[in-house]
Amino acid sequence: MSDGFERGFVGARRRVVSGRDVLPENLPGPILRSWQRCINQGLDLIGRPKSEPLTARELSRVIERNEKLRAAARPELDALQGDADTTGCIAILTDAHGVILDAVGNPEFADRAARVALMPGVDWAEGTSGTNAIGTALAEGAAVAVQGAQHFFEPHRMLTCSAAPIRSPYGDLMGVIDISGNADVQHLHALGLVRMAVDQIERRFFFDGTFAPYDVVQIHRDPALLGTAREGILVFEGEDLIAANRHGLQLLGLDWSDLKLAERQSLFAGSLSRLADRGEIRRPDGTVLFGQYNAAKRTSIHLTGTAPQPLQPGREEPIFDANTQAALTRAIRLLSSDIPVLIQGETGAGKEVFARAAHDNGSRKREPFIAVNCAALPESLIESELFGYEDGAFTGARKGGYKGQLRAAHGGTLFLDEIGDMPLSMQARLLRVLQEREVTPLGGTRPVAVDFNLICATHRDLSQAVERGEFRADLYFRIAQYTINLPPLRNLADLPALIEKLFLRLGADAQRVTLTRETLGTLVGYTWPGNFRQLVGTLKALIALADPGESLKPSALPAYLVNASEESRKAMPPIAMALDGETQLNDLELKAMQSAVEAANGNISLAAKRLGIHRSTLYRRLLSRPEDGK
Repeated sequence: MSDGFERGFVGARRRVVSGRDVLPENLPGPILRSWQRCINQGLDLIGRPKSEPLTARELSRVIERNEKLRAAARPELDALQGDADTTGCIAILTDAHGVILDAVGNPEFADRAARVALMPGVDWAEGTSGTNAIGTALAEGAAVAVQGAQHFFEPHRMLTCSAAPIRSPYGDLMGVIDISGNADVQHLHALGLVRMAVDQIERRFFFDGTFAPYDVVQIHRDPALLGTAREGILVFEGEDLIAANRHGLQLLGLDWSDLKLAERQSLFAGSLSRLADRGEIRRPDGTVLFGQYNAAKRTSIHLTGTAPQPLQPGREEPIFDANTQAALTRAIRLLSSDIPVLIQGETGAGKEVFARAAHDNGSRKREPFIAVNCAALPESLIESELFGYEDGAFTGARKGGYKGQLRAAHGGTLFLDEIGDMPLSMQARLLRVLQEREVTPLGGTRPVAVDFNLICATHRDLSQAVERGEFRADLYFRIAQYTINLPPLRNLADLPALIEKLFLRLGADAQRVTLTRETLGTLVGYTWPGNFRQLVGTLKALIALADPGESLKPSALPAYLVNASEESRKAMPPIAMALDGETQLNDLELKAMQSAVEAANGNISLAAKRLGIHRSTLYRRLLSRPEDGK
């Protein structure tokens, strides 16, 4: 952000505070309205938040109250984490009052953000923290970006933030998704990413079983967008429209105030049941919307003439390479024999996706899958979160107590993610539970029997942690009876096919967006330190910013991807530079490349290293060969 831009907003903000109305023409309306609200509430420019951060106990209660929101948002936070980590940002989830529930992303920036209290347990509502993306999005009820000096408080000028509010199917504000980064860096895609994340979260609310007893209609003007986060969803109780997502309301020209007032006969021409088999629904004004109505169960919407298929209520089938799929088969058999499984892999390599797939295909698939991120919980909360507590166990304890995640997993699967970060004191208690198959809640005296499959995961080498005294050896041998190592994304032999398949699943197929071979080559050649999490975030951003039918060239990729490819090319020796050129491959060169890949057992990274060229070069040249027709 330029110094002139910053100075302009600093001066404008001071003029507003002093009551003068000489403002820059480019001052966004939401920012001006927010500044005026801050002034009316008596905030000053160099102030600090009015309230103190929540205590660990208070935050625990807030987290409990928002568990449904956190569960629905978790896949999107995971997807945003990779992109945020790479671009030096953090992705944030708050509750409806602006209290931060979760924050993930770049650790270095997270440390800087903590200086202005951008961390869990802190209230970022406008009345407390001045103009900021979280608080202003809640106050405006709309997505908003707040850059640098547009923040009301001086200390927050270091931030550039983009946020969008999350609404329930009934229109109630539930929280906010936010991406915050350094104000010195442009974050062009952030607002699009948070909007897309919110669409996914809001759609997920309709498929958690809440609306099973009601009539559900899914619609869109473009049949290609049915089944995506952009489709409209309407819920009817009898004739009354009782719930909807924002896309559904927009398609009908309604807003949230119309819920419980609008009736289906005024929204559609004719009976929905008679139109169900046609695959299209007409509005009274003649507008055609594609979709399907089913009063008995939710179904995905299809075009006329196609057979309806059940909609996956939560997740689609994961995309695994052949080796990981074989490992999944082994894990399912082990868990069925009550043998715990430890998954090791880099951050973002898909450890939770693997664990969920093992549960969903195992003998306990109809029982709960409980995931606990041991690294995300403050040490003071881990004990109550895992083991639960009795009524009155401590000051501020929830009335009636809390059964904890170990008891919640009874009959199903307990997934302990990043178990390597669990404090030693908690490791001892967990070991006792695993040995005795019973748990005693805090403040309780009677143990409660528990029975669950156990899957643990970590990005750390636990055997080395044991040697350093950072992890209990007895717990390690209890949980690591069988270890599965998930490879990093860069080492997958079939990475091009995986990227293309994932790209289509994320929505490219619906919008008819494609990748050129040069673009695919750049994607597969990147090292992906954030693995699947980073890749998914990048592909989602590409799809969100693409025009329907567009063929994406390398220029559409984030700058860090293109720059990494260029830097790798500059570092090549002269012979490799010649091979990297766009000259036509002769048969000897092609044979050398193919032989290198075979000698490396399909490991493209190793083959490229032996050839002295970049991975993207090897992918691109091998991929282009069939098109050359030689």
